[in-house]
Amino acid sequence: MPEGLKLLFSRDQIEEAVRRLGAEISSDYRGRCPLLIGVLKGAFMFLADLLRHLSIPVEVDFVRLSSYGCRTETSGVVRMTKELESDIRGRDVIVVEDIVDTGLSLKFLLEELRAQGPSSLRVCALVDKRARREVEVRVDYVGFEIEEGFIVGYGIDYAERYRELPEIYVLEEGT
Repeated sequence: MPEGLKLLFSRDQIEEAVRRLGAEISSDYRGRCPLLIGVLKGAFMFLADLLRHLSIPVEVDFVRLSSYGCRTETSGVVRMTKELESDIRGRDVIVVEDIVDTGLSLKFLLEELRAQGPSSLRVCALVDKRARREVEVRVDYVGFEIEEGFIVGYGIDYAERYRELPEIYVLEEGT
């Protein structure tokens, strides 16, 4: 185990959560072709694995938001640094997030997407950390719920480090 990290979710636990989410989404969207919007960079591994567990046709696009920089606390200012390339008017859209924490970034993104007129808009998050929520946002599909801790691994980073880890860890204080 990498120094300064405490294991939170194993590969097997992640695989089971992603499989469950894939089954739920496939059931809910049977006969339709939703657009999955991955939020870069953190959600790329989760989105790739989720796609492999879907039994329905989907399309994929990406956005990139910035609010953390190299800190463990959000700055509170959200910017979109990569915009959507797809036209979502009249489409079923599922936002795929790595973690929903304060809710500020997700609220910003959902407002931007709603203004583009999708027929439906839902959220799938690998991790929901409700204890730190500053604004209310609905997460329709949740892999894991946690209370505290800054997590890394499985695509989720701290200052661009730890994305490559196949498990999810809690970054211990002072690391």
